[in-house]
Amino acid sequence: MLAAAPSPPPALPSPSPLLRRRADADWPALLDLWVDSWRATYPDIDFDARRGWLTRQVERLEADGAMTLCLFAGEPAEIAGFVVIDPQTGWLDQICVAPGHMGDGCGARLMAAARAVSPGVVRLDVNADNMRAIRFYERAGFTQVGRGANTLSGRATVMMEWRAADQDVSLIRLSPGASPGIQTKSE
Repeated sequence: MLAAAPSPPPALPSPSPLLRRRADADWPALLDLWVDSWRATYPDIDFDARRGWLTRQVERLEADGAMTLCLFAGEPAEIAGFVVIDPQTGWLDQICVAPGHMGDGCGARLMAAARAVSPGVVRLDVNADNMRAIRFYERAGFTQVGRGANTLSGRATVMMEWRAADQDVSLIRLSPGASPGIQTKSE
């Protein structure tokens, strides 16, 4: 009689994604993610040529008080997305998810972090022909409040807004001493 093969050990739970402020060492991966994500949305635009613009834009916004939060997921942990939000004005300048992480909750985690940093209001512009993004924002409780044009591409944009009075604010777990909504490696 043959003994039954032992059953495989139970799968370990995957580590929860880590959300933290951008570090200078994150630039290469952050820029690659930004290019890959935009290339998946607009393959006709050369986003590689805009890496310098994004770096200058984010550095300028951070110097003025905005926060860049990076979400890391997987094993080993790699950048899965990032968001740039100004806590004083609620302006969300960038939210970007790696193509391999689209649809797996990373965008919702980044939006929750943006709301935690700016709990009263979050405002943004989105390209009017980016229906996937518009649907994401609408599911997150945003409403369309205006129209405009992208200053780089000239594409039509839609201004969208979320207000805390309209929706429940879902905060992510806080670490002692961390900024609102930012998990640290010590968790």
